[in-house]
Amino acid sequence: MKHLISAKQLQKAEILHYIDEAREMEGALQRREGRGLERKIMAALFFEPSTRTRLSFETAMLRLGGQVISTESAREFSSAVKGETLEDTIRVVAGYVDVIVLRHHEIGAAARAASVSTVPVLSAGDGAGEHPTQALLDLYTIAREVGRLDDLTVALVGDLLYGRTVHSLVYLLSQFPGIRLLCTAPSSTPLPEDVREFALAHGVSVEFEGNLQHAAAQADVIYQTRIQKERFASLADYEAVKGHYVIDEEVLKRMQKRAIIMHPLPRAGEIVPAIDSDPRAAYFRQSHYGVPMRMAIVRDCLIGE
Repeated sequence: MKHLISAKQLQKAEILHYIDEAREMEGALQRREGRGLERKIMAALFFEPSTRTRLSFETAMLRLGGQVISTESAREFSSAVKGETLEDTIRVVAGYVDVIVLRHHEIGAAARAASVSTVPVLSAGDGAGEHPTQALLDLYTIAREVGRLDDLTVALVGDLLYGRTVHSLVYLLSQFPGIRLLCTAPSSTPLPEDVREFALAHGVSVEFEGNLQHAAAQADVIYQTRIQKERFASLADYEAVKGHYVIDEEVLKRMQKRAIIMHPLPRAGEIVPAIDSDPRAAYFRQSHYGVPMRMAIVRDCLIGE
């Protein structure tokens, strides 16, 4: 079985393989071709709210010719409310389908699910831990928009502590040479020390740059994130950092002409809407790249080459 539960399990060759496959899937979408999963079924188990991840995974499976069964808000509307463990849920659902896509509110849930599943488990995010398929589509976005994955300066902006997309992105970027990370975050939401140490151990330059305009002037990629209200222990803690870093017209003026702005979405005021029409605003294109990348991931875990 080919589980995908952490970006750390992927080596450079595998990352490049997924990117090549996503390009192929993007071409297949344009040609309206199927990809041989007509008798396969995917279960989407989402214990946390999701729009882009759930719908892009479901779209990917349908585009590949497969079928989908799903539950949204499973934390409230599944047997979890009756006390059923995640492990038991996975054991049952694995008997119905060929692949499980899981989003859960607890760090490590994907690994727990994979340990008992008889079908592949693909992590769609586990609490404040990781989001490996988002990181893969993020790298695909950079490859498509910037044209390379090495010798990059990437500004990580906003919630780096609870931002699972940031953690997985750092793990994948660490596989490529010449990566420089500028961490532009409130002091209460820094990049976790274990993530920072992983990057440093792989030869990545990790710097703190508290001034967003200074970071924007140096970056090939600005990776903006939402300050996640749901992750904070108190409303006061959230309010203390909300709105601290906002990409507006002044930041745009400082950016390089060929740089891009990314965001895993949803946004909550940290990018002003006036920025959307600028060609460097790549975040909606980024979300659309999720379908071909997730087509590549699902197809690979079910039928391989």
